Amino acid sequence: MRTDQILPRLERVFARLDREPERPAHLQTPRMSRHRVVLLGATLGIYLAIVVAVLTTSWLVRLDWQIMFFRPYEQWPQLHAFLDYLVVLGQRGPTAVMVAAWLGWRSWRQHTLRPLITLGVALLLLNITVGAVKLGLGRLGPHYATEIGSAELFAGGDIFPSGHTANAVVTWGILAYLASTVVTRRVLSLVSAVVSLSVGATTVYLGTHWVSDVLLGWLAGLLVLLALPWFEPLIARAEAYVFDLRARLRSLVEAGQVPEGLTGLLVPLLSAGGKWRLERAAEEPSERQPAQPVPSEQPVPPAQPVPSAQPVAVLRQPEAAEPAQVPVPVQASASAAPVSVAAPASASASASASASASAQSAGRQAAARPAAHLSGRPHLIRSERTPGAPAGSRRPPHAERAPVRGAAPRPATGG
Repeated sequence: MRTDQILPRLERVFARLDREPERPAHLQTPRMSRHRVVLLGATLGIYLAIVVAVLTTSWLVRLDWQIMFFRPYEQWPQLHAFLDYLVVLGQRGPTAVMVAAWLGWRSWRQHTLRPLITLGVALLLLNITVGAVKLGLGRLGPHYATEIGSAELFAGGDIFPSGHTANAVVTWGILAYLASTVVTRRVLSLVSAVVSLSVGATTVYLGTHWVSDVLLGWLAGLLVLLALPWFEPLIARAEAYVFDLRARLRSLVEAGQVPEGLTGLLVPLLSAGGKWRLERAAEEPSERQPAQPVPSEQPVPPAQPVPSAQPVAVLRQPEAAEPAQVPVPVQASASAAPVSVAAPASASASASASASASAQSAGRQAAARPAAHLSGRPHLIRSERTPGAPAGSRRPPHAERAPVRGAAPRPATGG
């Protein structure tokens, strides 16, 4: 098989293992149909017949003794090691843990508690029915028998019916009972039948049970599975009660009415599934505390005024000899302020009007120019700079050096 065919199949398998977004709507609970009632009645009749046969020490008891004297564990000793492990599939502790793990995953995937509650109800019915008969009849096992041909009843034993066999029927049969499709139910029914028959035959091989014990154990487990549909309404009410209790606990935890120590234990359980997170309820206005001002670590400096791009300086002109006032734009730094010299009050009206018109015209021209880059220090024109070297030289004068005679003079502009 090519790799491009294996990967899509693996993706489909893992997609079926992922959790469904909601509880499936096609899940149907088995009902107590007519043929199930008939099968239950027939099984109960056979169950009572075997009990009566053992009580009356009939042919069934003689068959028990014949197989016990045959000693199968001595006839096929090579199977002993393997069957010692196979019989574990009928022990209640290991099988209940394995099946509960599988049903727990199904409960998480399908958003329902029905699989786990059904397993608990089935095991409870099994313990009550099988345990009551065991303690009531008190039969001894083959290894503890005291009288040949006797049924060994009411002697303080607890092996009739076989608990391993009945437990194998119920724990593995519950998987078929909870199957969601017809094909899956048939396959799991066949698997549970093979496992329960193998466990029952293994107990006879090992000499721990009579044949009649195993027969009654099979029937006891089958009776529990057949009677489970009668308990479906009880299972549904138990599931609804658990979900309602969870909703109430969530509301109490959100309202803060649960102690903090208990809240830490309840939150992981109440948030199982990922659909709920702890969100504290809003406090009442009377219970709220006034907000405390939070001091700032560093004071925010006040905003600095943005200097104008090119300030305009107005020069004062003499009254008669000097021309009218002409505003001259002067570049300045951010720290420099615009400087203006006002005209004297005795200036003529014509000179003032001419100066105002010239200032407005120069201001419009200055505003139309693009803003120049202002450095952090005052800007001076070249002629205003303090000369740091003689004209025509970029180096400072050296007193210890004498001028070279005959050398050509350097240009005054530098180079």
